[in-house]
Amino acid sequence: MRAPQSNLPQSTAEILARIRERAPRVHCITNTVAQAFTANVLLAVGAVPSMTIAPEEIGAFVAGADALLVNLGTFDAERRSAIDIAIGKASGRIPWLLDPVFIDRSPTRADYGRELVAQSPAAIRLNAPEFVALAGMSAEDKVLTFYAGEHGTVIALTGPTDVITDGIRRAQIGNGHALMGCVTAMGCAGSALAAACLAVEPDCWIATAAGVLALGIAGEMAAERARGPGSLSIEIVDALYRLDGGALLQRAEVA
Repeated sequence: MRAPQSNLPQSTAEILARIRERAPRVHCITNTVAQAFTANVLLAVGAVPSMTIAPEEIGAFVAGADALLVNLGTFDAERRSAIDIAIGKASGRIPWLLDPVFIDRSPTRADYGRELVAQSPAAIRLNAPEFVALAGMSAEDKVLTFYAGEHGTVIALTGPTDVITDGIRRAQIGNGHALMGCVTAMGCAGSALAAACLAVEPDCWIATAAGVLALGIAGEMAAERARGPGSLSIEIVDALYRLDGGALLQRAEVA
């Protein structure tokens, strides 16, 4: 029997095909600097973005969505109010993903992030400093495994090598390119992409890993054509649009 991570490239291709066929809507509460790029990334893979945070309408938007992204990149009172309404509408009905951006830089933001974890996100996508602030523990493999199992969620720890675990299964993804770190909102858009995968794939570990893998491979494809970070942001949208099973199977670095 093949290990589950060895099937991930094929699973990712199937998930992207489902997104393109079903056009799921992902409601994004996200960083103000990330909105346009996030929307373009979602549209490139065939998903439909929505972005409102107005309290009088966000409940209706989330009620009609297929997944929810909660990103703390812009941490103001309006977004906090919108997040509370949105999670109330999403809980038990659609998957939602938490991206606790910069909680390592603000105790108030970190406290709120921990409150959100208690509301059962399907997945949490974050980097090592953010995980340390959230969990109060180091970002070692055994700690990631424990934390994911303890909270019933998927942890996607991003970095030079990405680690995705649900407390039982674990995948390591080596795809990506250093130039991706020079484009603002790359991680925010990656979280939205993972949320789109969650919208069409009930296995949250596979869905989250698929989103991470797709972005990493698209980043490599984009870097081959880009002249710098400005053109990379355009090329990665094009790469996601044309990403297919052949590229996934050929390029995937999964362990």
